[in-house]
Amino acid sequence: MNILVINCGSSSLKFQVIDTDTEQLLAKGLCERIGLDGSFTYQNKKDGGDKKTVQTPIPDHREAIRLVLDALTDAQSGIISSLDEIGAVGHRVVHGGEKFTQSVVIDDSVIEAIRECAELAPLHNPANLTGIAACRALMPHTPMVAVFDTAFHQTMPEEAYIYAIPYRYYNEYKIRRYGFHGTSHSFVSKEAARFLGQPYESLKTIVCHLGNGASVSAVKYGKCIDTSMGMTPLDGLIMGTRSGSIDPAIMEFISHKEYMTVEGIMRILNKESGVWGLSNGLSSDFRDLETAYESENENAVRALNAFCYSVAKFIGSYTAALNGVDAICFTAGIGENSSFVRAKVCSYLGYLGIAIDETQNSKRGEDTVISTPESRVKVLVIPTNEELAIARETYALCR
Repeated sequence: MNILVINCGSSSLKFQVIDTDTEQLLAKGLCERIGLDGSFTYQNKKDGGDKKTVQTPIPDHREAIRLVLDALTDAQSGIISSLDEIGAVGHRVVHGGEKFTQSVVIDDSVIEAIRECAELAPLHNPANLTGIAACRALMPHTPMVAVFDTAFHQTMPEEAYIYAIPYRYYNEYKIRRYGFHGTSHSFVSKEAARFLGQPYESLKTIVCHLGNGASVSAVKYGKCIDTSMGMTPLDGLIMGTRSGSIDPAIMEFISHKEYMTVEGIMRILNKESGVWGLSNGLSSDFRDLETAYESENENAVRALNAFCYSVAKFIGSYTAALNGVDAICFTAGIGENSSFVRAKVCSYLGYLGIAIDETQNSKRGEDTVISTPESRVKVLVIPTNEELAIARETYALCR
C-alpha cells in the first residue's frame, strides 16, 4: 500500500510517500512559507529524480496539499498515475492529551478531540487540523490516520507523569507530564530490539532523541515508563534554544529584575536559552559549537559541557527508574551524527561498565553498536525514521 505521510506546521508542510509492502521511500518534499510568498520542493525518489524547488504562491494548506497531489500524479515526475493509488494518509499530530493512547482512524469525533487538545499545543494542533481538513477536502474517500507524538508516553505510571502541585490542577486542567517525540522513541526502541535480535518485551532501553529539540525516554519491556519533556516541549534536557528544566522561581526573579511579562520570559526560555544562550549567542547549531569547541572557545565549551552533562544525568536517573538498563540508543540529528556528543555523554557512564569503540562511534547513517564487546550495556546509534513509523501505524489501521 502507498501511504502519504503529512507533517503540517503553521507555515510549512512536509510529506513523504512510502510503499509499505517494501518500505521504499517513493517521493518526498516540503511546502514552506505557506500564506506568504511560498516555496515548494519535490523529489521523486522512486526513479532517482533530482530535488526541485520552485517559488510559487501558497496561500493556505489546501493549496499546499493540491501542489503535493499534483506533483505526485505529474506525467513526467510523478510516482503514481492517479490518487486511487494512495491507499491512506497518515497525519502527524503533536498532542493527543490523555484521549489517545495509540494511533486512530480519523473521523469527526477524532477531529473534535484533537481540537480540544489544542490549548495544550497551541502552535501545533491547529496546524495539524488544517492539514487534515485540506486532505479530507481533496481526498474525501481516502482513509486517514492520526499518529500522535504523545501517545507512546501514555503508558507512564502516575508517579512519573504527575506534578507536585495542587492535585486539582490535574483534575481540572489535565496539567501533567505528556512527553513528545513519541513516534521517534517508539520506532527507535523497537528497531534496537530488532537489531540486537532480542524480544522487544524483554529489554530495558533508554532512548536519547537529540536534535535541536531533545528528549530522553525510559522504555521497560516495550512500554514507556518516563520521559524528559513535560506538559510542553520546554521541559527536560538543555536543547538548541530551550532552557530545559530550571528552578521555576527564576521566572519571578527575572520578571522583577527586568520588568518582564510572563510572555516575555517564556520567549527567552524557548527562543534565547539552551546552548544558544549558554554559548552567549555563538550558535544553536551543534556543528558550529563543536568546531568552536576544538578551538577551545570558552562559550562553546560551556554550552557543550552543560548539554552532555544534562543528557548523562537523565540516563542515570532513568537507569534507576528502570532498575537497570540493557541498551542505550542515540538518535535524531545530533544523536546520529555527533560522535563527539556521544563519546562525551558516555564518558559519564563508566559505572555501567560502558566503554566506547572509537571506530564504531565514527560511523554514520546506519544501525550500529558503538560500545565495545566487553561493555555490560549495549550503546547503539539507531537512525530514526518518524515518517516510516507513521506509515507503519497507518497501514496497520487501514490494510
